[in-house]
Amino acid sequence: MSLYATLSDLLARYGEDELAQRSDRTAGQVIDSAVIDQALADAAAEIDSSIAGRYALPVASVPPLLVRLACAIARYHLHDEAATQRIRDDYEDALKVLAEIRSGARLLPLAATDGGGTAPAAGSAGGGVQVRAPQRVFTADLLARFGRL
Repeated sequence: MSLYATLSDLLARYGEDELAQRSDRTAGQVIDSAVIDQALADAAAEIDSSIAGRYALPVASVPPLLVRLACAIARYHLHDEAATQRIRDDYEDALKVLAEIRSGARLLPLAATDGGGTAPAAGSAGGGVQVRAPQRVFTADLLARFGRL
């Protein structure tokens, strides 16, 4: 599993003070990279579970949308029960976007090495469903003749 965001991404979005307060479990003064890495890994796992059915993983180039979603999800996990309404809203919005990606309503702008956003992972694995059925007995022509009898 690859991460979709880094500590630098979180710092750029939320600042050093917030990350230190949420990651340093004792004094709230210093950023604990192990806690941050765990939150980023949790966010990546959540994203992977949402898009794995549509895209081959891992993606070679992470689009900015996934970076933003990973940051919002990681921030929510860092705050736990202390999450503000804004942080909860950002998390729920991220989940909605992931649901849109999963359903195909929204496509990720992926590079050609990732299939260009058009090749679902399931199709590349050859696991598609095939149906076989006998030839139709009651065709439209046959049913139309019943009306003329």
